[in-house]
Amino acid sequence: QVQLVESGGGLVQAGGSLRLACAASGRTFSSYDMGWFRQAPGKEREFVAAIAKSGINTYYVDSVKGRFTISRNNAKNTVYLQMNSLKPEDTAVYSCAARRAPWSLTTNDYTDWGQGTQVTVSS
Repeated sequence: QVQLVESGGGLVQAGGSLRLACAASGRTFSSYDMGWFRQAPGKEREFVAAIAKSGINTYYVDSVKGRFTISRNNAKNTVYLQMNSLKPEDTAVYSCAARRAPWSLTTNDYTDWGQGTQVTVSS
């Protein structure tokens, strides 16, 4: 099991940028694929992006491709989500998640979750 703590959320105007970070506890961070998810009020949780254990493979939901970038630093036990060209529809609570399963495009097998950080994009 890994404990996850997100940071970096806030209020930003449309077109602006934010960088989220997710710090993981433990010494096995490189054994986990990491993902970012978001949930807007009244909506289901939505997959945003994922990165493989090594950092080589990444995967994004279509709505953020070209605007968001996921990355990780295994030496710092941290995964990041750089969000550029933000839109009001990106407003949500963003959570990071971890899984030990082999890399795949499946998004429903994450087992460890952070509490989330609020991102609000004003128009």
